[in-house]
Amino acid sequence: MEKQQPITSSYTAEQIQVLEGLEAVRRRPGMYIGNTGLSGLHHLFVEVVDNAIDEAMAGYCDQIKVDVYEDGSLSVEDNGSGIPVETHTKTGISTLETVLTLLHAGGKFGQEGAHYKVSGGLHGVGVAVVNALSEWLEAHVWYNGHHYTQRYERGAATGELKNLGAAQKSGTMIHFRPDRSVFNKVEFQAETIIYRLRELAFLNQGLAIFFKDHRTKRRHYFLYKGGIISYVDYLNRNKTVITKNPIYFSTKKEDIEVEVAIQYNDSYSEMTLSFANNINTEEGGTHLIGFRSALTRTVNDYARRKNFLKNTDENLAGDDIREGCTALISVRVPDPQFEGQTKTKLGNSEVRGLVESIVGEELSAFLEENPADAKRIVEKGLQAARARQAARKARELTRRKSALEVSSLPGKLADCSLTDPELCELFIVEGDSAGGTAKQSRDRRFQAILPLRGKILNVEKARLDRILGNNEIRAMITAFGTGIGEEFDILKARYHKIILMTDADVDGAHIRTLLLTFLYRYMRPLLEYGYVYIALPPLYRVRKARESYYAFSDEELDALLDEIGRSGITIQRYKGLGEMNADQLWETTMDPEKRTILRLKIEDAILADDIFTTLMGERVEPRREFIEEHAKEVTNLDI
Repeated sequence: MEKQQPITSSYTAEQIQVLEGLEAVRRRPGMYIGNTGLSGLHHLFVEVVDNAIDEAMAGYCDQIKVDVYEDGSLSVEDNGSGIPVETHTKTGISTLETVLTLLHAGGKFGQEGAHYKVSGGLHGVGVAVVNALSEWLEAHVWYNGHHYTQRYERGAATGELKNLGAAQKSGTMIHFRPDRSVFNKVEFQAETIIYRLRELAFLNQGLAIFFKDHRTKRRHYFLYKGGIISYVDYLNRNKTVITKNPIYFSTKKEDIEVEVAIQYNDSYSEMTLSFANNINTEEGGTHLIGFRSALTRTVNDYARRKNFLKNTDENLAGDDIREGCTALISVRVPDPQFEGQTKTKLGNSEVRGLVESIVGEELSAFLEENPADAKRIVEKGLQAARARQAARKARELTRRKSALEVSSLPGKLADCSLTDPELCELFIVEGDSAGGTAKQSRDRRFQAILPLRGKILNVEKARLDRILGNNEIRAMITAFGTGIGEEFDILKARYHKIILMTDADVDGAHIRTLLLTFLYRYMRPLLEYGYVYIALPPLYRVRKARESYYAFSDEELDALLDEIGRSGITIQRYKGLGEMNADQLWETTMDPEKRTILRLKIEDAILADDIFTTLMGERVEPRREFIEEHAKEVTNLDI
């Protein structure tokens, strides 16, 4: 046997890379800010403004200024204590440079005598990551009677810390321009920033926040002396409240602060927001569990004591009691533990019992002292319970329809032959005419068609039992396969693309809004998982000689005519999908190789809730004001 030669590896110690300083951040930015799209870009703003908010929570700051500049840069300035500039004993460089160039350096790690007792900064990755992902960053610090500054480029200091002389104020300003070689697009969205600043002003009572967009000269000033009471008022501003004043209490126990505001309105949906150290805990957590448990138990106990519920009656379910409830739960925890997919779920076990105890005591006292409001809350819960029972019967009817009468469903679902949900797509089309054309146009292997007759019910003005009695809605529920409400299961979705294909006119936009309102209120995971799309059919067909061209907007039409010339042409304006023949609809709107579809995803549930309430709710005045304010901004009536 031939003797085997020893294997010589080409994998040596020299090939092991050690990334120093902030190089790792620049190499893998997604690990630190999630992605390099718009959400990652705005995460830089969040990191910097959260540092200023930590100053406010610690009692050092009562004013923050945020500016967005024409060159794509952004600055955040506070009047807090200022970042220290003395040489740091462990790093040998100034504390300012240490904070800006080293990960996990800061005053928020809970050691004895720490500058911040409570901080939201632990949630993030620090201003060092902002520095690493910026073309340049300028830090200005007003500290111990002097003004200091230092400039950085792509995370590295370009010179020594400079003392610009004496100063009367204290505070910090971080001014940075995100790196265009890192981010897909460097353009801060004013609405995203304004929304976060308004939220922070609500959560930090008495904190003044100034915003200026130098690109558009837009200015905002936020100062809410009512704190989260003002936040509840704001969320309910377009709704009819049934409890005149918000229920409010604030308590501190065991170094944990608990602040709660509750107000009921006459809508059929719940809006409960929870925060921990100013971080929006979108995935909930122990504080939200404690709140909901206490709310359910306390209202049921009161209802039994006052004979709203008899001995033989079932308790009201949590969903019954929370119908029409707008609630804010804000806790401040010295050592928050965040969990969940996006690190927005509070995991501290001790918080649940503390919140449950405080809410139980305070809410019980309120109900006893305000019998009229208490009666309205209980009666709304009882109405919701009766509707829940009716909805259960309607769901059973929906299930029977699903199992026995699929072929005769209203709208005549034309299903596809493939059964893998990831490959299948469902087009929801308005009207039999467009539905017929779509059925002829489709690829039967993976494209299903569900025509709807007329406009569906406006679910913003109806309870679930009535909604489930609507034939068109029942058809959609059966086609989707997910169930609805408490039975909803995203894993049972029969299609991973649900495409709303409506006419490009006012009626089509209204139908699309009705459909989106239904999906948002009762099938929100479809939006959260990115299964919902809007088809974008062309507005115009232009024929010249033997060639056909399509334009999707007036601007696109003008550009096309400039390109091909304006003589010898025929322009057809599509008033509806039914005016296209099958080939045209396939080519422009349904062919995956050529079509344009808009994917919808809920990035901001509170803003979406507010828009749906304004546009689809009972009150006319807020809707009129919204339309007047935004009419000039509208290009397409899509969300």
